[in-house]
Order: sequence, then C-alpha cells, then structure tokens
Amino acid sequence: MHSHALSTSVAERKRIMNTSIFKWAALGATFLLALYLTVALYAQDQFAFAMLFLVVIGSALYIFSSNKAYAHRYIYPAIAGMGVFVIFPLIYTVGIGFTNYSASNLLTFDRVQEQLLAQQYQTGDERYKFKLYPEGEQYILQLQLPSGEMVGTSAFGMSAEEEVALELEAAGSSPSAAPLGLKDIVKLKNELRQVELKTTEGKSLRLAGLRDFAAMSPAYTLQEDGTLYDQRNQVAYYPNDDIGFYQNAEGETLSPGWTVTIGWENYLRVITDPSIREPFMQIFVWTIAFASLTVLFTLALGLMLANLLQWDQIKGKGFYRMMLILPYAVPAFISILVFKGLFNQNFGEINLVLEGLFGVRPDWFSDAGLARAMILIVNTWLGYPYMMLLCMGLLQAIPRDLYEASAMDGATPLDNLFRITLPQIIRPLIPLLIASFAFNFNNFVLIALLTGGAPDIIGATTPAGTTDLLVSYTYRIAFQDSGQNFGLAAAIATVIFLLVGSLSLLNLKLSKVKV
Repeated sequence: MHSHALSTSVAERKRIMNTSIFKWAALGATFLLALYLTVALYAQDQFAFAMLFLVVIGSALYIFSSNKAYAHRYIYPAIAGMGVFVIFPLIYTVGIGFTNYSASNLLTFDRVQEQLLAQQYQTGDERYKFKLYPEGEQYILQLQLPSGEMVGTSAFGMSAEEEVALELEAAGSSPSAAPLGLKDIVKLKNELRQVELKTTEGKSLRLAGLRDFAAMSPAYTLQEDGTLYDQRNQVAYYPNDDIGFYQNAEGETLSPGWTVTIGWENYLRVITDPSIREPFMQIFVWTIAFASLTVLFTLALGLMLANLLQWDQIKGKGFYRMMLILPYAVPAFISILVFKGLFNQNFGEINLVLEGLFGVRPDWFSDAGLARAMILIVNTWLGYPYMMLLCMGLLQAIPRDLYEASAMDGATPLDNLFRITLPQIIRPLIPLLIASFAFNFNNFVLIALLTGGAPDIIGATTPAGTTDLLVSYTYRIAFQDSGQNFGLAAAIATVIFLLVGSLSLLNLKLSKVKV
C-alpha cells in the first residue's frame, strides 16, 4: 500500500515536472519570437509598433508565467485588445497631430536623402532603343545606335540590389529566343535600373524608359556640409528640419520631405487660418445641430408612434409594430442608397411627385439648405424605430391609473403628454439620448453614402462641404485632399475624441456609473 502511494507520488512529480518544462519551453519560444519581431519592426523604422509589440508580449509573458498575477490572466486578453485597438491608435493619432505627417512628408530623413540621390536626368539628346533576350537564367541586351548599328552585351545576370557594369560590343546574330515583351520588361524594371552600359566612346548609359537607354547622370550630389547640389541648374539645397524639406536660398523645396515635429501648429491652424477656421466652425456648428435635431426628431416621431400603438382601439397592433420596425431591420447603407435615388434631382420619385403636384423640382444635392434637410429626413427615418422601441417599453411601465385620473379631471392628450408621459420617461431616456447624440455626432456612413459632404464650401483650402460632419471632414482631409494632411486630420480627430469623450463621461454620470 505504501509502495503504491510512493510510486503514485513519484509519477505525479514527473508529470508536474514535464508540464513545467513544456510551459517554460513554450514561454521561451514565444519570447524569442517576440524579440525577433520587435527587432524586425525597429529595423523598419517602426519604433512605435515595436514598443507596442514589446509591451504586449512582455506583459503577457509576465502574467502567464507568474503565480502572483494568476488572477489577471483571464482578463488580460480583453485588456490587451483594448490597448492594441483603442489606446494605442488614440495615442498614435494624438502624436501625429503634433507632426507635419502628410503625403509629401511620409518618410524619414535618411529615406528622403536616399530617394533624392537616386534620381537621375538625361545628359544627352540621344536615346537608344533596346531589346532584352532571355538566355537561360541570364539575359542578353542589345541596343540600336542612331546609325542603325546593333551593339550588345554578353550574357549577364541582374539583381535589384547590386549594380552591373557591362561593356557594349558589336552584336552578332540575334539570340534564338524571342525578345521579352513590355509586360516582362516592366517586371524587370528595378533590375534594369541597376545596369550600366559602357559604350566604346566612353559614354555611360542607363535605363531612361521602358524601351530606351540614354546617357544619365545623378540629379543631385551630396556635399560635405550635408547640402544637396542640383547638377541640372547648379543650385544648393540645405535640409530644413523646421519644415521637413530640402530648401534652397529662394525658399523652393524638394519633394519628398520627411516627418518632423511641429508642435501645436496644426491646432493653431484650425484657430488662426481663416480658410480652415471658418469651414471648421461651420462644420462644427452643423455637426452639433445635426446630432441634436436628429435626436429631437427621432424621439418625437418614435414617441408619437409608440403612443399610437398603445391605443386600445387600434386592431392588428402586431402587424403595425412589425412594419414600423422594418427600417431598423434593413441595413442602413441599403436604405441610404435607396433614398439617394429617391431624392435624385432629375429622375427621383420625390421630385417627380413634387413637380406633378406643385410644379417644383428642388435641388436636393446642390443647395446647402435642402441637402441638410434631406440628410435630417433620411436620418430620422433610420433612427425613429430605435426610439419607438425604447418608448414602447417605458410607456408600459407608467401606471394606467394616472391617465384615468387625468381623464376624470378633463385633461387633453397634450396635458397627458407634458404632465404624465414625459416626466415619467425622460429620466431613464436621458442616457440613451446622449448615446444617440454621440453616435450621430460621428455618423460617417450617412454622409459618405448620401452626399459625400457636398455641396462644397467655397474658399476653403481643405476639402470641406456644407453637409460634412467633423468625422467626414477629417476623413476627407486625410484621404481625399491632394496633400493628404494626416497631421491636421489627426489634430481635428483629437478634438472630436475630446468632445465625444466628454459626452460619454456625462452619459456615465447620468447613468450613475462610478468612474
């Protein structure tokens, strides 16, 4: 009996030891993989993402390997997801708001310098047509001189990373294989750019087009003092870290530029630049008005329909309830596109009816006032079922004897609405109304699909429309502007976050949730 218990104890210890070895081996492998990926991200100049990956993996290793943090391992995936998909993007966006990050300032200084030094220009007027023949895993290149003579190279290999210098000599008979077509030349474009051809006269030829070689020279040379010298017009450009561009004495800059920190400049532009401030304030006021009026209209319509469905004299309430909830069941983007067709100025059914009855054909998409009215109509249609469902539930909680006593006093339906119904339901509705306001404050899908922000605001230097909300305005600055000013868009996005965050905090307070 004793020996059996002893053998069982030994077996259990072996099992625990094997489990522990497997656990630490798995953690070690995970750590090595994480370390490799972190170094790889850092090597690609992705410092922020490397730090994020290091923090997430490091904290995961600690929590899942430490007995002290045992209880935290169950909530860690949710916390890690919040950090990766919410907190990090927020911090990253705020950081971009303090930079000049844009389509013309995407790269680091070293990458910009490398790209400018790689630029070349044609130094002569002559261009030489070429043909590229495959020769096993190598290639033979032949050029046609202006005299008509054919010159070529011996078989050679190409690489996109290493330059190849070749001597041209009189070409013999053409290779047996057919020359490569344009599609294959395009695939080998990077490799051909590394090929330098030397003529018998001492000229250096490089790829000048998809079918031509020509005498090429570097457009810029790097001087000892760090300036770039333009060999085409003999002008020096010095690196200006205040604006992130190479700049000459006259203020002219070279593209591309690099990303630099510019402090509060993006935020100050929103306040001081009239061509940005005025559209921003106009869009801000419209965003507040749109969200507020949407909440008001959807609440009014939803409450009215909920009251009607409570009326005892109405038969078939289930059918009416189902029909009235349908707009909530249909995907919003489908309803928006249907309304876009209905409001079409030339062929929309709404204008056809209005023209037949009153002889008018409103310009729903080109007139600012009508476009805003159209947006409110469509959004009220999309939002009233939600409010109706809320009000139906709250109305059923109101004691019926209150209405009976009111009827005995001779109260009208309006008296019942303002003295009984609203006071009873408004308190539980307030947090939901604030949540609806916050949602409509950022209702990007409606604007993007219905109007795209049009009609445009005249005189704005950024893409701004009279029906834009702040969120769609930010999107257009970041992805539709010719300059793609991500820094300015990030600054505006930060302002939006502060506004919506304040509304969310107010919502929590009104809901009596401790924060």
